[in-house]
Amino acid sequence: MDWDTSCVDWERRLIAGESIVPCGPLFPERAEEAFDIFGSLRLVDVVDSPTIGEVCRPWVIDYANAIFGAYDEKAGRQLIRYSLLLVAKKNGKSMLAAAIMLTALMLNWRKSAEFIILAPTVEVANNSFGPAKDMIRVDSGLETLLHVQPHFRMITHRRTGATLKVIAAENETVSGKKASGVFIDELWLFGKRANADSMLREATGGLASRPEGFVLYASTHSDHPMSGVLADIVKDFRGIRDGKIVDKRSMPYLHEFPERMLKDGSYRDEDNWYITNPNLGASVDKEFIADQFAKAERSGEASFRVFAAKHLNVEIGIALRSDGWAGASFWDRGIDPSITFDSILERCDAISVGIDGGGLEDLLGVAIIGREKLTKRWLVWTHAFVSPEGMGRRKINTTLYEGFIKDNDLTLVEQLPDDLAGVSEIVERVKNSGLLSCVGVDAIGIGGIVDAMDAIEVTEASGLLRSVRQGISLMGAIKTVERKLADGLVRRQC
Repeated sequence: MDWDTSCVDWERRLIAGESIVPCGPLFPERAEEAFDIFGSLRLVDVVDSPTIGEVCRPWVIDYANAIFGAYDEKAGRQLIRYSLLLVAKKNGKSMLAAAIMLTALMLNWRKSAEFIILAPTVEVANNSFGPAKDMIRVDSGLETLLHVQPHFRMITHRRTGATLKVIAAENETVSGKKASGVFIDELWLFGKRANADSMLREATGGLASRPEGFVLYASTHSDHPMSGVLADIVKDFRGIRDGKIVDKRSMPYLHEFPERMLKDGSYRDEDNWYITNPNLGASVDKEFIADQFAKAERSGEASFRVFAAKHLNVEIGIALRSDGWAGASFWDRGIDPSITFDSILERCDAISVGIDGGGLEDLLGVAIIGREKLTKRWLVWTHAFVSPEGMGRRKINTTLYEGFIKDNDLTLVEQLPDDLAGVSEIVERVKNSGLLSCVGVDAIGIGGIVDAMDAIEVTEASGLLRSVRQGISLMGAIKTVERKLADGLVRRQC
């Protein structure tokens, strides 16, 4: 069989209210069999406890059909094995997790198979287990077939011995699992965990011996800039959606605003909220979102961005704080993939270097700014170094640091003072090029920087080392860079 999981016209589809499932069920009969179960499950927290088939929006049905309809019964193999569902808050992710995993448990043929809903916290785990337990409780046939053990958040199929267990990652282990199906809920919270990558690898490792297995991720955007496993997974699925990555085993289902709507602000228009809230008017109350929208706007830009991340599924960028640097709003305008350390040495006629670092728990950063020969634009390249002590003392930043290391923007040195040696090497290369104007260092910074510069003959006596006062004294430089970012005269590496 041949199929395509990209959805290059996703923007048009979302705006038109059309399905963004990239392909229909590969095996329609299997999808129908699954929907007989899936669609008959009851939503206990909805008035009159209707079935999913009676009240759910078409997108839920399309998504479920695409997942279950990708199973090749003859080969015993799941052809689409991975999916990411990215929607705004309160659009039924936990309900969907419960319904999909219960359906999978009942369709399963493998004796003593394991199915897992992996949640980042106990609270999130209960959000998924509760609906699953209730779906069984209101159906006498399911109560006969399935044994519910609330204290273990586990459901056992009486005939096959297969189990569905909801695991809270904060206090339960996932090692040694050989799961046939895994639903990972609220991926954005895993993105904040230093050990999330290894944890998810343990949880999904069973697929190596379970060709019928699958992994489904579900999330809203994070209330902080994306990092860790969230950033990696979203990046991959966006690439698949946009046709930049070919991966027939993975299906993106991302309810995001087109970039132009984020830039022109039209995502703030309540008439457009349906784009990231496919359940608007059902499980999502439009008036509630409008009230929260107004409150967040009154509270300031930082509060609004968190609101937008959760209720409008808008990724939080670097311009997070309302009292932050004004230039942050224009920072992404200056991206230029052609800029590297070497290219600045080739393209510029003068280069200044800035160095800054704190104590053991801080990064040691270096920035070079070159004046381009013809355009006179400022070309910027930056890098930072961190010691093992720094990584250990700032555990909350581990996932961010790991991302920077992966992007080659941060170097983890083996020991101190290797970070100073790394900075010295950069400065010496600039000095040897004959382009070094000066090196600026914090007047009250660490003395080791001055000693390292002295070793390569970059000193105050030679006129190459300058002491830079902090605080209000930097205001002129800060304002200058703001303006140059806004008018395109500052360019930086990706």
